[in-house]
Amino acid sequence: MTVQEAIARQRDDLGKGRGDTDGHLGEGGRAEQPYEYVRRELVEPDWRRFPGWRDVTAEQWRDAQWQRVNCVRNIRQLRRVVGDLLTERFYEDLDADHREMATMSMLLPPQMLNTMAREETTDPEAFTDAFLADPVRRYMLPVRSDRHPVWPSHPHSSRDSLHEAEMWVVEGLTHRYPTKVLAEMLSTCPQYCGHCTRMDLVGNSTPQVDKLRLGLKPVDRQDRMIQYLRETPGVRDVVVSGGDVANMPWHQLESFLMRLLEIETVRDVRLASKALAGLPQHWLQPKVVEGLERVARTAARRGVNLAIHTHVNHVNSVTPLVAEAARTALAVGVRDVRNQGVLMRGVNDSAEALLDLCFALQGEAGVLPYYFYMCDMIPNAEHWRLAVWEAQRLQHAIMGYLPGYATPRLICDVPYVGKRWVHQLAEYDHEHGVSYWTKNYRTGIEAEDPDALTRRYPYYDPIYTLDERGQRWWADQ
Repeated sequence: MTVQEAIARQRDDLGKGRGDTDGHLGEGGRAEQPYEYVRRELVEPDWRRFPGWRDVTAEQWRDAQWQRVNCVRNIRQLRRVVGDLLTERFYEDLDADHREMATMSMLLPPQMLNTMAREETTDPEAFTDAFLADPVRRYMLPVRSDRHPVWPSHPHSSRDSLHEAEMWVVEGLTHRYPTKVLAEMLSTCPQYCGHCTRMDLVGNSTPQVDKLRLGLKPVDRQDRMIQYLRETPGVRDVVVSGGDVANMPWHQLESFLMRLLEIETVRDVRLASKALAGLPQHWLQPKVVEGLERVARTAARRGVNLAIHTHVNHVNSVTPLVAEAARTALAVGVRDVRNQGVLMRGVNDSAEALLDLCFALQGEAGVLPYYFYMCDMIPNAEHWRLAVWEAQRLQHAIMGYLPGYATPRLICDVPYVGKRWVHQLAEYDHEHGVSYWTKNYRTGIEAEDPDALTRRYPYYDPIYTLDERGQRWWADQ
């Protein structure tokens, strides 16, 4: 079935639950459900199935420094790990994507690579097929054939699709919401996701994208951020991000957090780190655990809510090490560990995939399923993006299975508007795939805009999800 045929079937089934049973009863008179929950034990895949890691010990695997040193950064290093398990057609596909499409450079910690193609096989063709179909591979290691052949980018895509840099009040500090700011502490991560919304700034340049660079010294940037927050008492919530805070030397991060906690008006601090899932070994290092406990105790003493936000998109990424890292953070006093995933086609675009992930996070790892964002409108990301109506259908399909507090909200992050539940749109032009949204606050760049609160802001579905007439309209524009 082609993507277009699958989308047409979804459109026809809009409003129906997955696998409607018409009230049929299963064994013992129990009603069948569209989704059946089965508790599954978390598994750490055996990394020794890869030829390059056959002699790696469990002690090495748990070592954060070993994980960082042995990250896969290029095709040569991938070959060294995987050997002949991947055929030449995969490597050629991967190389073509890097040369022609990739907005993020390759950076895969062993922990993340180990969650891909978990079934053991010595047949290169079978392994390559499994690797290509793997949901984690699809967004962490994209290949050229993944990209949409006609619409790889939406005409309205942009490098900084959420206009975060446009709203910097000092370098790296985005004041987008009235009471909240985003502090981009650095421009690197322990791993690079293909769909990164900050592809404009984060990571190494690629043949397609010459990355921007932070200009100030880290200490000067942090000083200016702290000064702004001291002078802006209306801000109570600070997301400390990047990049990924796991790439900051711990003593520097702890120093910044302690200064942040001294500001009386700051009541919420959130640390953003995909590394909790991609490199859990970092968050299990004694110096990090001990430092996190010092910060958590200080936050509790001052009545500040301290949380960690991570980024997991598929159940296969939730392993015992990830659960250990999350529960360790909670044990030393972090109030919450929450997940902010991204909805992506071929990764988690079914109710079953989302619910499997949420139950693993909430039930087995102590991580609260919080948000799933629609993939942002960056270049060459159309093959990942869902239409708003697809996200609405998914939100409906996952309701009622999880505890209410652990049922994630599916979010559309609308440019110049911000986060909105996918059902909060004001109007929807289904033929052209354009939804319109309104907002109830001004960003920092709209202080003098009299129409900011009455304007309708557009968001665009992937063009290939439209019917023939809609696709023809866009082709004519």
